[in-house]
Amino acid sequence: MESLLPLAEKIAARLIERKETVAVAEGSAGGLISAALLAVPGASAYFVGGAVVYTGAARSAFTDISMEDMKGLRPASEPYAALLAKRIRERLNTTWALAEAGAAGPSDNRYGDPAGHTCIAVAGPSQRAFTLRTGSSDRRANMRAFAARALELFANEIGAK
Repeated sequence: MESLLPLAEKIAARLIERKETVAVAEGSAGGLISAALLAVPGASAYFVGGAVVYTGAARSAFTDISMEDMKGLRPASEPYAALLAKRIRERLNTTWALAEAGAAGPSDNRYGDPAGHTCIAVAGPSQRAFTLRTGSSDRRANMRAFAARALELFANEIGAK
């Protein structure tokens, strides 16, 4: 996680400067995105909350995304990550939300995505979604890569780089 902190500090400074807030819904990053943002002193000024949305039960409870909402959507896709970001933003009433869903490995997920595949989305005054494929089956390395890319995407979106 140490490698994530410099970028998390830049994000924190930008959010504090603009008096904006963020919520996080992450799956295969396992909480690393939230941990990096919370490791910055003063996080209570911008970090409202986060959830590791790793199962359908968690998705329903934390984001109120129903099976009906999932019709025509595939988890670990850009449209799903965008919906996840939108819903966590609405539920926690934040300026921004960052969401991630993928397959950390070491094997493919049940939806046919290879290990090292994730989709990341930002929701807020602007929206963006991105797919990352590391080509690796190393679970821990993928989790770090997913968190790093999510923070990079968010930093770019808010002008914190």
